[in-house]
Amino acid sequence: MLPTRRSPLRLRFASALLTLVALSLIGCGRSSERAPQRSSSDPIRVTATVGMVADIVRQVGGPHVEVTQICGPGVDPHLYKVTRDDARLLSDADMIFYSGLMLEGKMSDTLVKMARQRPVVAVTEAVDPDLLLEPEAMQGHYDPHVWMDVSAWSECVAAVQEALADAAPQHADTFAENAAAYREQLDRLHRYAQQTIGSIPENSRVLITSHDAFNYLGRAYGLDVQGVQGLSTESEAGLQRVNELVDLLVERDVKAVFIESSVPRKSIDALIEGAQSRGHEVVVGGELYSDAMGPEGTYQGTYIGMLDHNVTTITQALGGEAPEGGMQGKLER
Repeated sequence: MLPTRRSPLRLRFASALLTLVALSLIGCGRSSERAPQRSSSDPIRVTATVGMVADIVRQVGGPHVEVTQICGPGVDPHLYKVTRDDARLLSDADMIFYSGLMLEGKMSDTLVKMARQRPVVAVTEAVDPDLLLEPEAMQGHYDPHVWMDVSAWSECVAAVQEALADAAPQHADTFAENAAAYREQLDRLHRYAQQTIGSIPENSRVLITSHDAFNYLGRAYGLDVQGVQGLSTESEAGLQRVNELVDLLVERDVKAVFIESSVPRKSIDALIEGAQSRGHEVVVGGELYSDAMGPEGTYQGTYIGMLDHNVTTITQALGGEAPEGGMQGKLER
């Protein structure tokens, strides 16, 4: 079973953003942008930064929430800057949910400002620190791509449930029931990923993508994950890194590499060309969702659909066995 939340939410100063939020709440003046008043019968107006977070809120809140997200399909949250329209959406919200761990680094100042007048919740604060990755390249910060490990991401459900119950205690039982049902779905997804990726021949379990967004997925499901760029898409792929990965492609006889929906594919094309120059044919195994989900209104536009797509695509491209339509038969090819 997926791990459950082991202790009450606790504040870990894992990023500069969290520190700034705390300081703003303690010592800054009151903002003139107050959250609009609402009656107890109105849905809670929620603004979420990214789709993965917005989807948890929708699943837990049901009809008692009205959710708007800022970063849509194909949008890279690492680089995203808040627009005037975004600021209005945030100001009109009763609550704001974001992922945290510096994923939305360029939104930090705006989130700090909004935290003075309404609840602003980092969902990854509910994740056990022992489950977080802390790569050397992050210089003391955690890898923010927690959603790639379904078992770790499921702990974020507790943060959403608690915050919504605080805002609308009359619906607390409903939020608890919805959260439990959603965790059951996530448990099924986690087991599907273990089974299907486990069917890939061991020597072929090499996942090469545009940037290092898949390390949690690799740890959880037994893949050797390699990104051309670093954890943030702000970093540039160097020639040395490209050559290292070309060597890996040839030595391990890797047949497929993967592009990402929110990252330009030029670095992956460089790998394919480099391998071809050495007589090794490599194809694009498919497009994966890394920092953004699929199109709104589609199965891949949900968190479960996003991960189902990724797991199924990777498994099929690397020689494993996965149903064509994925875990629930809903994937469209």
